[in-house]
Amino acid sequence: MGSVWVLVNLLVAVGMLVVVPAGLRLIRDPALAFARRCWPVGAVAGAVSLWLPRGTVATSLATVYAVAAAVLCAYALSRPVRPRREWPTEAAVLTALISPAVAASALIAERAGYHLFGFELGILTLTVAHFHFAGFAAALIAGLESSVRSRVAAGRSDGQSQLTPGRAADAAALTVPAGTLLVLLGYFTAEAVELAGAIVLTAGMWTVGWLTWRYARTAPDRLTALLLGCSAVVLAASMALAVSWALGEATGLPHPSLAWMAATHGVANALGFAVCAMVGRHRAGAYLGHEEGTP
Repeated sequence: MGSVWVLVNLLVAVGMLVVVPAGLRLIRDPALAFARRCWPVGAVAGAVSLWLPRGTVATSLATVYAVAAAVLCAYALSRPVRPRREWPTEAAVLTALISPAVAASALIAERAGYHLFGFELGILTLTVAHFHFAGFAAALIAGLESSVRSRVAAGRSDGQSQLTPGRAADAAALTVPAGTLLVLLGYFTAEAVELAGAIVLTAGMWTVGWLTWRYARTAPDRLTALLLGCSAVVLAASMALAVSWALGEATGLPHPSLAWMAATHGVANALGFAVCAMVGRHRAGAYLGHEEGTP
C-alpha cells in the first residue's frame, strides 16, 4: 500500500469516526436517535475494513458499515415533506444523509476487489473519501447555513440588503448537492462533466466559506471564532485546488498529482474544513432540528 493510500484511508477513518457522528449530533431530531446509536458500530467496522487485505473479512466489515449507512437513508426517507421555502435546506440535508450510502457502495466493492461499474479500485477509494467530506460534511454545513440564515433574514426588517445572506445560503444549499451529483455523473460520462461539477461544487462551498466567515464574527468566544474562521479560509484554498485538478484532467493542462491532492486538498477538507466546522458549530450552538424550531 503506497503512502498516498495510507493517507486517504486515515482521512476516510476520520470521516467515519469523527465527522459523520459530529454532523449527526447537529441534527436535533428524536427520529434520528436510532441511526445515531447504530452509527458507531458501522463506523468502527468500516474503519477497520480499510486496513485489512481485500477479501471476505474486509468486505463483511464494509457491509456492516453499509447497514449503518442504510439506516441513515431510511431516516432520510422518513423525514416529512417540508414547506417550499425550506426546500434548499432539505435538499442539502438529504444529500448529506444519503452520501454515506454512496460511500458504502464504493467501499464494499473496493474491499471485495470488484471493479464496480468498471472503475479502478483507487477511484473507488477516492469516492469513499469524496462522499464523506464533499457529500456529507459540506452538504450538511450548507443546509445548516441555509436554515440559520433564513431564520435570521426572516427576523429582520431593516432593509432588503439584510436578505442577501439568506439567499446566498439557499444558493449554497442547492449548488453543493448539485455539484456533488455532477461530479458523480462525471465519473460515468466525461471529464468535462466532472469539471462542471467541480466548478458548481466549488461555487457552493466558497459561498459556505463566506457565510461561515461572517458567522465567525458573531461567535460567542475566540476559540469558536477561530474554528469557524479556519474552516472558511481552508475551504477557499482547498476548493481552488479541486478546480485546478479537475481542469487539468479535462484539458490536459499541468495539474497536481493525486498524491499531492491527497496531502493538500484531502487533508485540508477533512481536518481544516470538516472537523473545524463541525466543532465550531457545536460550540456556537447552531443546530438543525425541532428543538430549535428549524426543519
